[in-house]
Amino acid sequence: MITGIGAVTPLGNTFADSWHTLLEGRSGIGTITRFDISEMPWKVAGEIKGFQTETFFTHKEQKRLDPFAQYASAAAIMASDDAGLTPDPENRDIEAESYLQSGGVIIGSSRGGISMIEQALLKSFLPFNKEQGITRRRHSPYLMPATTISMAASYAAQKLGIQGYCLGISNACTSGTNAIGEAYRLIRSGYPGPVLAGGAEAPVCRLCIEGYGRSGTLSRNSTSAASRPFDRFRDGFVLAEGACVLAIENLDSALKRGARIYGEIIGYSNMVDAFHQTQPDAHGEARTMMKAIMDAGLAPDGLDHLNTHGTGTGMGDQTEATAIRMVFGERAETSLYCSATKSLTGHMIAASGAFETACTAMTLKEGIIPPTMQEERDSACNINIITEHIRAEVRTALTASFGFGGVNAVLVLKKN
Repeated sequence: MITGIGAVTPLGNTFADSWHTLLEGRSGIGTITRFDISEMPWKVAGEIKGFQTETFFTHKEQKRLDPFAQYASAAAIMASDDAGLTPDPENRDIEAESYLQSGGVIIGSSRGGISMIEQALLKSFLPFNKEQGITRRRHSPYLMPATTISMAASYAAQKLGIQGYCLGISNACTSGTNAIGEAYRLIRSGYPGPVLAGGAEAPVCRLCIEGYGRSGTLSRNSTSAASRPFDRFRDGFVLAEGACVLAIENLDSALKRGARIYGEIIGYSNMVDAFHQTQPDAHGEARTMMKAIMDAGLAPDGLDHLNTHGTGTGMGDQTEATAIRMVFGERAETSLYCSATKSLTGHMIAASGAFETACTAMTLKEGIIPPTMQEERDSACNINIITEHIRAEVRTALTASFGFGGVNAVLVLKKN
């Protein structure tokens, strides 16, 4: 059961704010402000705006943590608070404290501490200033621990006092979805405590913009409408940053606590194409979706809604649309409600899969499907994309993530 959600995204600094902005169809994408982009052809990104780090971290913590770990820890704290798991210091409940303490944290990230790594590289190549007596440069003693992938999960656990299961996952764009799927498997296997699971990323830096840009995957559109999945005029994805963490518990524990339930995870599949480093494969994606649907005990015609991976790359969107039609047949073009959250957030890499899972749960809970920003649908991507938010009875839904290396991860949720 999903009992809590925390997030910091280009749409807002809480999950509630991000969700409402998404429903309104307002984009979180804008001109990059972090560094000089005058000589770069890639001008926009999904930047987090106005995030108050001091709310969650001391000055020392801010210096010692890469932004991806800060976002992850803040989202985990918010998810714990939202789920009612965080102990009240003024009214101590030993049983509640013990329950959280015995819980787990699983957080995925593709790039980890790339921002601090870039800063260290820039520092390394600065010229020496012998006149001022500067003959060597000292890097922070926290550079190595701060940039490791697992630091997001480890520090979230430290901030919340969790002493149980802890795992960092790096599996390209599926990392956040994988983290939630592995948490689901852990709970299903009998793990007693709550598990905080999700994804975090802080890739809005020169190294990532240039790296993804040179690979030919980034959009060169310089407007907030640059991210246009399944659109005829799309030309690549928009890089974004953020984090989203979900609190996941078994049903008995959630009911015993009287917890609010957003939705239930009922199926998960993690598979690989094993055909190409960067080229997606429709058969592999379809196979992963089918396996998750079967794991949920459903058939394709039992699904009401699909939150797509939908990055806005030419080959990626066409391949995904083909895979969706392979699984759902004619329904993919007519009655299956499909959405592409990245059209408004940009691609938060690991955080996207987690945020899209959270949005899928909210669609189940509230019966509202958020809009997808689109100008003109690509006829080669003929699936039923919802371009204005609508109210609909949604009882079951699927959310999919696909990544470099042919990794595919799919979750199936149902309304509780």
